[in-house]
Amino acid sequence: MIKKRLIPVLLLKNGWLVQSKGFVNFQNLGNPTTAVKRLSEWAADELIYLDISSSDIYNIRRNDQGYPNRKTFLEIISDVSKYAFMPITVGGKIRKLEKINKFLKNGADKIAINKITRIKPKFVMEAAKEFGSQCIIVSVDYKKNNGNYFVFNHEEKKSTNLKLLDWVKKMQEYGAGEILLNSVDHDGMKDGYDLDLINTVSEKISIPIIACGGAGDWNDFYKLLSQTNVAAAAAANIFHFKDQSVYLAKKYLYDKGVNVRKPTLMDI
Repeated sequence: MIKKRLIPVLLLKNGWLVQSKGFVNFQNLGNPTTAVKRLSEWAADELIYLDISSSDIYNIRRNDQGYPNRKTFLEIISDVSKYAFMPITVGGKIRKLEKINKFLKNGADKIAINKITRIKPKFVMEAAKEFGSQCIIVSVDYKKNNGNYFVFNHEEKKSTNLKLLDWVKKMQEYGAGEILLNSVDHDGMKDGYDLDLINTVSEKISIPIIACGGAGDWNDFYKLLSQTNVAAAAAANIFHFKDQSVYLAKKYLYDKGVNVRKPTLMDI
């Protein structure tokens, strides 16, 4: 049986790692590389690294603890890959096949695409044909409005007219290998995952779902992985403020009988 995955999400904003709340408020967490080494040591199954910068300025204005100050996201990912002993998914401002190729050559294992799928949905088809569906994750931000769920445009901070269920079905048809499902309403709220909605989506598509948004404690991971059919639980903020967080979360799940890899601490 395929193991359930536990996936930390790192958000990069203009060179710094940040914490997100509601896709609006961001708190600086520090160097873009050091957290990756810790997450590798704590044996995360995978890593999702997303660039949410509104500009192309990447500058932390210092060389931090021996890690060089980089000026492009590609350089940062090249550094990150040296410390990541797990598969890395990279996303953010990816609009061309050539850019996907560059990230894959510089350490990325998978690519997450979001905005371009709304501008040019068939880009998913082109990317899947070029690099394989297993490499292409479609990231879908969503928000509930008047009882219905719609795809959310985080650049404009508002919902689109795209109905969530129709959209994920379309992305599957176009060749997406996985869906990264991000709840705007639950982002940073620590109130648990949107279980009902996640179950509804999983009934509509057959490709793996990575759920994100709302993890406040280890039991939220347990509820998600035991009460839905998702392939992975993803989270950002919860992993940043506790030593050995991924290891402890996985141990909690393993002890409760969830089908995750046996927790270990890596000596790297």
